[in-house]
Amino acid sequence: MFVNNRMTRHPITIKSSTPIDDAAGIMRRHHFRRLPVVDDGKLVGFLCDKDIMQVMPSPATTLSRYEINSLLDKISVADIMQKKVISVNEDATIEEAALIMLNNHISGMPVVTSTGKLVGMITESDIFKSLIDVMGLRDGKTRITLQVADKVGAAKDIANIFSESGINIDSFVTCKNDHGDYQIIIRCDVDDIDKLTDTLNSHGYKVIHTIKFS
Repeated sequence: MFVNNRMTRHPITIKSSTPIDDAAGIMRRHHFRRLPVVDDGKLVGFLCDKDIMQVMPSPATTLSRYEINSLLDKISVADIMQKKVISVNEDATIEEAALIMLNNHISGMPVVTSTGKLVGMITESDIFKSLIDVMGLRDGKTRITLQVADKVGAAKDIANIFSESGINIDSFVTCKNDHGDYQIIIRCDVDDIDKLTDTLNSHGYKVIHTIKFS
């Protein structure tokens, strides 16, 4: 699963010369929290709602609306935008994008080509939707969680158990625990979950949780 399959294409952009009040208006109308800043086709900055809030007058200000507008007209996006832009390549995986966002404490970033051209935006919502699709949550089915020791061939052995039981695996995800063993999360269609649980347990694969989604 790659960023270019999950990003929002053709994002709305602003210029660095755009007045702050205009940029704020665009963000309000479209319910955006961030906007890429592009000059002459080149990504030059990134504007977040927090950047705008830092220069907006306090509600307790004694300035008139005319005075506020006059001050804001003198401030452009270039004055407050983030010039060091954290971005991700369109060919990167969703996992890479998620790690970049986590490590940099950001909830969205521009997507660029190898030549630096802006082609999209990827946000935390896109990451969440990708996780939902990977786990097959929209399709319902049964979710089974196994506690598995770290040993060679475990995944193949488990897959064989499902195959011999006539059960097709829709998704198979492994997650390493802090103490070295693994949780394996499997989503599939199961008619008799108790029978499958007994079979897995008898092969040494402890079933620690099951739930059927509608």
